[in-house]
Order: sequence, then C-alpha cells, then structure tokens
Amino acid sequence: MDLNAQVDHLVKASEGWIPMILQYGSKVLLALVTLVVGWWLINKVTANLQKLLALRHIDLALQGFIGSLANIILKVLLIVSVASMIGVETTSFVAAIGAAGLAIGLALQGSLANFAGGVLILLFRPFRIGDWIEAQGVQGTVDAVLIFHTVLRTGDNKTVIIPNGNLSNGIITNTNRQPTRKITYNVGVDYDADLKKAQAILMDLAKDPRVLESPAPDCVVSALGDSSITLSLMMWVNTGDMGGMTNMLNLEVRDRLRSAGIEIPFPQRVVRVVQEAPAK
Repeated sequence: MDLNAQVDHLVKASEGWIPMILQYGSKVLLALVTLVVGWWLINKVTANLQKLLALRHIDLALQGFIGSLANIILKVLLIVSVASMIGVETTSFVAAIGAAGLAIGLALQGSLANFAGGVLILLFRPFRIGDWIEAQGVQGTVDAVLIFHTVLRTGDNKTVIIPNGNLSNGIITNTNRQPTRKITYNVGVDYDADLKKAQAILMDLAKDPRVLESPAPDCVVSALGDSSITLSLMMWVNTGDMGGMTNMLNLEVRDRLRSAGIEIPFPQRVVRVVQEAPAK
C-alpha cells in the first residue's frame, strides 16, 4: 500500500508539473536557439558593416569604434528580447539593467571619462592613424584609437598607451596635419663677420630642390646677442622633407661658413672678480 500510495502521489504531482515543463521548456528551447542564431548573425552583420566602412574609406579608428559599438548594442537588445521570450518582464529587466549601469558608472567614472574622450576624438578627429603627434609629454606615431585609450609608437619603437580622457582634454600637437612646414634655422656668427656674405651662403643652401618656391626663402638678422649675431634662415618644405632638410643644414652650414672665413663663436661669459679690502 505504501508503494502504491507513493506512485499515486507521483502521478498526481506529475499532472501539475509536466504541463509546466512542456509549456516553459519549449519557450526556453526557442529562446536558446534564438540567442545562438542571433549572436551569430550579429557577429556577421558587424563584420560586414566594418567591410562596408572600409570600402567607403572611412577612417580606420572610426571603423573599429562603430563596429564594436554596434556589436554591443545589438547583443544587449538580443538578450532583452530572449529574456522577454522566456517570460521575464522587460520593464523590470530594463530597470535592473539601468540600476546596474548606474552602479557600474559610479564605480567606473574614470573609464566613462575615457569613453567620452574616445567619442570626442573620433568625432572631431584631431589626429588620424599614422600621424606623428605630441601629447601628454609623449611623442609618437598613432597606431590605434580605441574606445578607452590611444596607442602611440615612439621613435625608439616603444608602445605608449594614453587614456582618451586625458588626451581629449590636453594639448595635442599634430605635426602631420599640414602638408607643408616652416623651417627657421638660426646660426650665430662673429661680430666681425661680413653679414651680407653670410646671408648669401645661407640663401645658397636654400636652393635645395626640397625647398618650396612659395613662400620664398629668406634670411634675416634676427638678434644681436652677447657674443654673436644671429642669422635666421627661413624656408618652407613639404612635411616629409623637414627632417632631411634640417639634417643637411646641420652638416653644411658650419663648413660653408668656415670656408668663407666666417666663424661661429663659442658662447662666452665674462666673470668679474672683486676683491674686498681687508677689514681694519
């Protein structure tokens, strides 16, 4: 009797939970299928979106940002939809997400500031990938602009990661934005030197084919120093030629002036020694 009673009890209990399993099991199974298929479709859509942006020659940094942002938003919407399929109230679910987002936002204020800085950088684009910039005391080539930070590669091949919050609020010097750059080359000559002759020598160096004809190069007396007269050779070159042109001037100016009998004086300092009379 006890065994029969237990069987009867299980049968009666099953009459209550088997329909529930059949009802909610199908929903859970459908929700899981939707989640897997939707997740795969979102990855395919965002990948195709990035390919479309690349075909339209959108900036590389903007491609990655738009692709990752679209991926995150679509996956959040997918999770909310799957939860509603199971029977979870979306209003409470969204409220829970909002509360969690507020708590996370308060805990990650610095990261949110970096996110906002990344958005500003991508919107206003003060620099692009491949530009040589100086910011936050660091100089280097921009390798990547990510959501929270920017990656620079220095001249000695070091990788420097700068938070976008600091980067967007600081001073940025972009040496590649303009197609041309001005070189102002200062050299000091002796007070006894023939200034017109020295100017002619410097202007002859400005006949290099890398120097642009407009604006025309010029050489002026810019300062009368303590031990030398400063001549300033000013010329415009293409941005990519600036380093090579400066190096050529460093190699040639001294020898050209010395061959013409014009000396570049060393810095001098006059020290006056005053001896006090011995106290009586």
